[in-house]
Amino acid sequence: MIYKMQSPQPGYIRICFELPPFLWADQVAVVGDFNNWRPGATPMHQDREGIWRALVDLPMGSRCEFRYLVDGTWMTDYHADGYVANTYGSDNSVVLAILPEDTLVVSRRPSMVYNGALHDLHPHPHLG
Repeated sequence: MIYKMQSPQPGYIRICFELPPFLWADQVAVVGDFNNWRPGATPMHQDREGIWRALVDLPMGSRCEFRYLVDGTWMTDYHADGYVANTYGSDNSVVLAILPEDTLVVSRRPSMVYNGALHDLHPHPHLG
């Protein structure tokens, strides 16, 4: 699963790569154009629920090919934005660094928490 959100770095989109907790593995990484296809550059880590996750900031509007490397076995994410044939006879997944049209961009001011509710989220001033 891939989630996209505004990056704290201007001009970038944060991509959250996730793999399900039922994936039994010792080492998982996301490898692609963004890290020059270096297997150890972007390891994925398991959270408390067992979900494998890695965050990558990509330049807004860019297109990157990637694959997952799970205990030395390459895996393609066919639920990504797309996929293309590679020179090894398999497919690379494709992610586009664009936000979905229905994404609300918010800016955060110092906020207060009352009874577990977050207050003071405001629409981004550039969204008219």
